[in-house]
Amino acid sequence: MSTAAAIDSQTQVVLIDDDPHLRQALSQTLDLAGLKILSLGDANGLAGRIERDWPGVVVSDIRMPGLDGLALLQQLHAQDSELPVLLITGHGDVPLAVQAMRAGAYDFLEKPFASDALLDSVRRALALRRLVLDNRSLRLALSDRHELSARLVGQSPSILRLRQQIGALAATKADVLILGETGAGKEVVARALHDLSSRRNGPFVAINAGALAESVVESELFGHEPGAFTGAQKRRIGKFEFANGGTLFLDEIESMSLDVQVKLLRLLQERVVERLGGNQLIPLDIRIIAATKEDLRQAADQGRFRADLYYRLNVASLRIPPLRERGEDVLILFEHFADAASDRHGLLPNQLQPAERALLMRHGWPGNVRELQNAAERFALGLDLELESHVAGAGPQAPAAMTGSLSEQVENFERALIAAEMVRQHNSMRSLAEALGIPRKTLHDKLRKHGLTFAAGDEGEA
Repeated sequence: MSTAAAIDSQTQVVLIDDDPHLRQALSQTLDLAGLKILSLGDANGLAGRIERDWPGVVVSDIRMPGLDGLALLQQLHAQDSELPVLLITGHGDVPLAVQAMRAGAYDFLEKPFASDALLDSVRRALALRRLVLDNRSLRLALSDRHELSARLVGQSPSILRLRQQIGALAATKADVLILGETGAGKEVVARALHDLSSRRNGPFVAINAGALAESVVESELFGHEPGAFTGAQKRRIGKFEFANGGTLFLDEIESMSLDVQVKLLRLLQERVVERLGGNQLIPLDIRIIAATKEDLRQAADQGRFRADLYYRLNVASLRIPPLRERGEDVLILFEHFADAASDRHGLLPNQLQPAERALLMRHGWPGNVRELQNAAERFALGLDLELESHVAGAGPQAPAAMTGSLSEQVENFERALIAAEMVRQHNSMRSLAEALGIPRKTLHDKLRKHGLTFAAGDEGEA
């Protein structure tokens, strides 16, 4: 791949011809038409400079020294088969141009040709390119939305909002701070941010700062040179450097020492890393996703966390709601995990009984989604739920479904049961009414009362 810079995304036409006079005349024609062009005398290394979703077109002569137009077409279409390539031919090259059209060239122009013919072909090719990229963007957005729904299961307002925030942040280059209790799914969110970003083909490196001994944390993160400390016999590439071109997920960031926090702040600001014992500053193209279960602002006020690092990290933050705040999602998630476990073990799925559903909704879930997943696994294996000993009382662990008046508790429980059954019945109104044992008119009223709606196009026989 050529080491030259990538083609500017504002460039609309790349023109290649080894005849400087013709190239100048064609460049002038395109320039006068208001098109931003890049004029080149050869095609060597061009394919490596064009990114897959570059929004322009290529106009190239067929016969050129070095890489000819047909070989260029093959290289370009190897990385993007929908990129429009227009070929310029001499009178004797028409059979060759026909061969190129069969190979996927957008159009060919036989010398001599009128300026209007070139402009017409280029404009049509650009219009096609815009349509192709718009369709790609739409398909990607729909795919991302489906992927997020599969990763972050649930229909509570808080989880819907979280999915929307992830979708918005994933497309940016911003570093992200994830806030959430143990077991809430911080690494799941971090991986989603990576997989839905332009870095998806780069490495995703996850490291738990709280699991690293103080004596090795700097070496693990920043790497070291031989002789940097006793026992450092050879160079070690640190996690930050290893994640170059991708994403590094740093969990339990609150456990890092103040000395390491200083180095992390410098890395975030300057995007360079220096190995222990080294003098070379290594540039990094990396996204940092940090996660914590603590209130970092409070930790900063107490002197346990650097305030400047907190403010640097807190530009883009995501809060993962604890399971006790996701009332109606408890049953949806439980059945999702239980069905997956049944499939994995080759077992027929067990059906939750009303008493078991009530137990799940009554539990405080101090271990959050991780605890629920383990409970679902045991249930799929035919073991008892055994949650009563963990039911939370008053205080911060009190489940959302058990707060408020009796009527509010009943309404919360009813909404959760209906929401879970909607998923089980695949959003079929008729099946849902039958499963709940109520008339469809009553079901309509309850759906309206609880603010529940069917996914678009999924009301079935309703």
